[in-house]
Amino acid sequence: MLITAAEERKKGMTALYIDGEYAVSVDTVTLVSSGFRTGSEITDEELYELINASKVSRAKEKALYLIEYRARSRREIEDKLVPLFGEEASDKAIERLEQLGLIDDEAFAVEYARQLFENKHYPGKRVAFELMKKGIDRELIDEITEELEPDPAEQIEKLLRTKYSRNMNDEKGRQRAINGLRAMGFSWYDIKDAMNSYEEL
Repeated sequence: MLITAAEERKKGMTALYIDGEYAVSVDTVTLVSSGFRTGSEITDEELYELINASKVSRAKEKALYLIEYRARSRREIEDKLVPLFGEEASDKAIERLEQLGLIDDEAFAVEYARQLFENKHYPGKRVAFELMKKGIDRELIDEITEELEPDPAEQIEKLLRTKYSRNMNDEKGRQRAINGLRAMGFSWYDIKDAMNSYEEL
């Protein structure tokens, strides 16, 4: 097969024409580094490898864009890449970025858990649930929550002084606060102890 034309397109892509007909668009950088150009002969196997290399390159660029915006877990990035580039190319791209330390589930999970504990005042149970949604390994979740989880009573007291401070003036308001805390994942016993301590202040 003969590459009869290579036309640059938008977003760093080049359209390849083989034997006079449009065949596929590939990443321009990948094409240049491959050495193939107009007038080159290319086999089916070489074309397949070029297409895969292009997908990996584009998947890496997309992943870099995603983590530049904010830190993400491997699962989050997979969910974005696989529909666009397929599982094989996405895995190769992610593995390369993991080798470079740019994707690190443990570092991500520690920072995300710390934010949830400190900013949202979530209990360990809720933090574990949020980490599971991000695809973090259960054993790692247990280690992180055990290490970072503050005293639940202190978390609840902070919420009572801030988020629920206006609810503490009457029984209906206190019940709304209790319901809100239960929805966040706090146990009834921790809520009861914290409510008693708050009311004694």
